[in-house]
Amino acid sequence: MKSILIKDTTREERMEIIRESMNSCGTSCENCSSCWLGGGSPDQIYKDYIDGKKEISEINAEYFANYIHG
Repeated sequence: MKSILIKDTTREERMEIIRESMNSCGTSCENCSSCWLGGGSPDQIYKDYIDGKKEISEINAEYFANYIHG
């Protein structure tokens, strides 16, 4: 399995990683409200990863922290 860390990927690869990982149900995520993310665009949720600013693990931790503390 290839690394998904920012340092090991290009922007285009990160976009594909997000698309592939969020498409587990076989449909498009746009305007969906069925998954654990609450719907919406994964490209927006993971924009900082795609842009090389934050790792996926950081974004996930921030997202879940809202449910634990808020």
